[in-house]
Amino acid sequence: MEPNSINHHKRGPLLPMNELLQQIKNCTVCAQQLKDGVNPILAASPNSKLIIIGQAPGRMVHQTGIPWNDKSGDNLRSWLGIDKATFYNTKSIALVPMGFCYPGAGKTGDLPPRPECAPLWHEKLLAFMPNAQLVLLVGQYAQNYYLGETAKSSLTETVQNFKNYLPNYFPLPHPSPRNNIWMAKNEWFGQTVLTELKDRVQNLLA
Repeated sequence: MEPNSINHHKRGPLLPMNELLQQIKNCTVCAQQLKDGVNPILAASPNSKLIIIGQAPGRMVHQTGIPWNDKSGDNLRSWLGIDKATFYNTKSIALVPMGFCYPGAGKTGDLPPRPECAPLWHEKLLAFMPNAQLVLLVGQYAQNYYLGETAKSSLTETVQNFKNYLPNYFPLPHPSPRNNIWMAKNEWFGQTVLTELKDRVQNLLA
């Protein structure tokens, strides 16, 4: 990645990263706002080549403690063309949500990721992953945070223009089954975007 990209920081030793991961898992900054309780969920190592930045754990992930352990995760793995063993191997892939804890249910789905997490922890985490070559930005929260003013006015437009953000970032819609209607309306996504995504992921993890 370029010097101003996500992992320009100097590499830290393994032990401090383990300590950082433990600090995140012990975090209680949002405890008062989380009616379902605090349970930060992520997976990463200094060797991770691909970083997947999603939204926040859903209820099933909150209950099992396993990132992307739901239908959305199944869809995402299908998009990437990889199996669970590869997906959960932190030597290859880091799973870092915008909000580490389940935010709770809202009227039409889960609440947004807590806004405290990314500013508090992401830069510190990414500093320990100098081998990262590609960051998948899954959903609008991740795209707005990392792409800033270069993000388009809609998620659809941002994903359509994914090549503008390569080689560092690859924007994607959220793989929730709720987005099946979006997928049906936007056939170009499966034909063009997923083809490019699978090729890049396969080459990266080879």
